[in-house]
Amino acid sequence: MSAPWVPWAAALCAVVGAWLVAGRDRRAARGRALALGGAGGTARRPARWRPDAVAVRVALCCLAGGGVVSLAAGSAVPWMVSALAVPLVDRGWRRRGAASAALRQREAVVDFCVALAGEVQAGRPAVAALATAGRAELGPLAAAPLAAARYGGDVPGALRSAADRPGAEGLSGVAACWEVAVQGGASLAAGLERVATALRAERDQDEELRALLAGPRATARVLAALPLGGLVLGSTMGIAPLRVLFGTPLGLCCLALGALFQWAGMAWVAALARSAERPAR
Repeated sequence: MSAPWVPWAAALCAVVGAWLVAGRDRRAARGRALALGGAGGTARRPARWRPDAVAVRVALCCLAGGGVVSLAAGSAVPWMVSALAVPLVDRGWRRRGAASAALRQREAVVDFCVALAGEVQAGRPAVAALATAGRAELGPLAAAPLAAARYGGDVPGALRSAADRPGAEGLSGVAACWEVAVQGGASLAAGLERVATALRAERDQDEELRALLAGPRATARVLAALPLGGLVLGSTMGIAPLRVLFGTPLGLCCLALGALFQWAGMAWVAALARSAERPAR
């Protein structure tokens, strides 16, 4: 890297470092603070800052990729762009992780309904069945309903509060079954079986829809990757397309227009996929 690039590199490193500090996992820090200052009168201690491992990995990968492209192109522009793109890449990575976690949570709710219905049909009391099925299937999400059931609290309300979590929407049906069974004397097991059947049908419909949309999404990704293949082919032929794109004004204009069209195409495909998924939900 030449000397005139050093101030830009230092400034971008400072920006990325500030983003890593500001973008740490606040929910984990808040959970540690509540655990330290919970019951028993224990005084709250200031939580030690820990860097977010996901953000650090994303930043390092982006900066490393940008550095490799900068060396090949003989320009600092790719490295600068990769540093500025770190927050966007991190947001997309976290969004995908949240979607995967929501899918796993939906599977756990379906298994919870089936297990709870089986425990009730076996003759166990509703509170004991909730404790067994909740610990086995829901994990930490079952803490509030279990506490409400153990101490005579509002179990349907706790279940509805837990249903606000992404992927746990089916718990609202369990709350309705619990409320009807307690107040109206209806069969809790029969209601839970109906809820489990409805959740399974919804899950199967979503899986079928994702399978149908997998083809168009894969085609869009392949088409989006074709320009990269062209750059690799040009480099192997000795044309040095990266130096032309990043080293000349006309190349930078073509690169900007190409990136804009690429983003517009991917956004259009994503909007079409969301519009197809919305009626099913």
